[in-house]
Amino acid sequence: METRILAVDDEETLVSMLKAVFQTDGYTVVTAASAAEAIGLLSTDTFQAVITDMKMESDTAGYEVVRAARARPHPPAIIILTGYPLLAQDWKATGADAVVTKPCNMAQLLGTVAELLHKRRRRATRLS
Repeated sequence: METRILAVDDEETLVSMLKAVFQTDGYTVVTAASAAEAIGLLSTDTFQAVITDMKMESDTAGYEVVRAARARPHPPAIIILTGYPLLAQDWKATGADAVVTKPCNMAQLLGTVAELLHKRRRRATRLS
């Protein structure tokens, strides 16, 4: 089964880099350039992980993506990727699984996603 990731960031170069790095590691990656676009994709498609920037249309647009992802019947792993760590200080309360500060080490980000996906698979196996 393919693992689908939604990468959300208004910086075109960063979202392109995320796509390239995760595709190279075997993931299928869909990108969105705004929280609004990501929310639309989340309402019509299924993802196992979401990586979202925090500051896009507003300072806390990433939280809108987190809430939309968390509302899915089978919520994906959710990582906030931000250059403004103070804006993401409520990440746990909002429902995100992790926060990573920009600039980030791509190997670390890949590891965080892999770890979260592994935890979700283990939890799903125990529940079935």
